[in-house]
Amino acid sequence: MKIHKEGYNIIAIAFIISAAVAMGSWWLLEWSLFTKVISAVALLVFAFVVRFFRVPKRTLVIDKDLVVAPCDGKVVQVREVVEDEYLGTRCVQISVFMSVFNVHVNYYPVGGKILYSKHHQGAYIVASYPKASEKNERTSIAVETANGTKVLFRQIAGYIARRIVCYAVPGEQVAQCSQVGFIKFGSRMDVFIPVGSEVNVNVGDRVVACETVMAKLK
Repeated sequence: MKIHKEGYNIIAIAFIISAAVAMGSWWLLEWSLFTKVISAVALLVFAFVVRFFRVPKRTLVIDKDLVVAPCDGKVVQVREVVEDEYLGTRCVQISVFMSVFNVHVNYYPVGGKILYSKHHQGAYIVASYPKASEKNERTSIAVETANGTKVLFRQIAGYIARRIVCYAVPGEQVAQCSQVGFIKFGSRMDVFIPVGSEVNVNVGDRVVACETVMAKLK
């Protein structure tokens, strides 16, 4: 299993803490049933942290006319809104919520030229709430596709997530399904596409990053 580079330090710290808890309990209580339980819990916590930073292999969907899922998770919103941060027009917003059990690597839903990238400080309300798109800490990225269509998407921190990592640099050309960043421990991504695009997902659907086609651009 491949581990994402953003997890190296956290995994090392989790290993040290888990080992210290297990060894400390053994030293204080010797090899009792209680010590076994504590050691098992410490091992499970460490395994969870390692699994959180996994990077699974995916069968990439590459098509300039398609918008693919930028992350794993559950679709929590599909609605028309006015995107007034950068696009300044009415769009279809598709929001995907990532639980702590989902893969948290974030990918470009379309390929093209990065026009805009900006980080915003904010709150940490539950990421599945509609207002999280405007209130929470977030990073917005806009990409212009080869066909000239502008697509904006946001990495949004959640109640547990406290750090957004974004690799987007305005002016660079990026490939569809290449990594745009990582959000640590529970979060959400919003994608804003032109009204009239053919949306292929509904609220409640589970999507897989780089494999699920969320929409076809008009």
